[in-house]
Amino acid sequence: MSHEFHICDVFATERYAGNQLAVVTDASDLSTEEMQAVANEMNYSESTFVTGRDDDGWDVRIFTPNSEIPFAGHPTLGTAAVIRDHLASGDPDLFTLRLGVGDVPVRVEGDGDDPLYWMTQQPPEFGETFDRETAAAAVGLSPEDVRDDLPVQWVSTGLPTVVVPLRDREALERAEVDPAGYEALTGDHDGKNVLTFCPEPRDPANDYADRVFSPFYGVPEDPATGSSNGCLAGYLVHHRDEPLDVVVEQGYEMGRPSLLHLAAAERDDGDDGIEVRVGGRVVPVARGDLY
Repeated sequence: MSHEFHICDVFATERYAGNQLAVVTDASDLSTEEMQAVANEMNYSESTFVTGRDDDGWDVRIFTPNSEIPFAGHPTLGTAAVIRDHLASGDPDLFTLRLGVGDVPVRVEGDGDDPLYWMTQQPPEFGETFDRETAAAAVGLSPEDVRDDLPVQWVSTGLPTVVVPLRDREALERAEVDPAGYEALTGDHDGKNVLTFCPEPRDPANDYADRVFSPFYGVPEDPATGSSNGCLAGYLVHHRDEPLDVVVEQGYEMGRPSLLHLAAAERDDGDDGIEVRVGGRVVPVARGDLY
């Protein structure tokens, strides 16, 4: 039995930019081992598999080249776009993906052929902090490259990330994973993504630039990471105590420029915590069949 798949670029500024994603649209009969093999064959940061649906949402599984993960940002938005364009009826503007981390609602904003897809992530959790020396060593920098007015901290909105604030874009561009330093920073906890960021974007119309390193998941560097940028959004609101509405550049060092829209604020509905939304565009690239 063949299985249709779609390839799209998520958080892309144009086709062949952003973060690549393969979406297998009818995967209910594939085993976990087969899904993992397909993800390894595709060799993108993640591949997704739509395994079922009912009136409440769509069941989706996410795999990196070497493991299944409960949540990731660009697979959520890219899969939502493929579902809307090829599986759902009536071009819905709001629907739910059921992921390993739980239900993730996706809203579509904008008219025409270039809508913006927004996901609401899990409320951020804030964990341990790390010294500048350990953080700098993980990404091949000196402690002076790491800001001292913001902490290096474990944050999770579904997939944990260690957020590392850097002083400027020159330091950001020099960052490179040091295997021993990365293991020292991430080895004894589940925050395997390392996000480095600075308030110095290339385009003054944007607000931040960042990079995300994920060698634990078989992804040395990721061109656009919705989960980690959701962590960044929560982190900035948590430490600056004000709402956030920004655009972040990622992937430029890899030749895959990406733009991620981040919106976050303290909840005003009586519940504690921060509401985090991450948005971006999805550009279709190709479709085919697995044999």
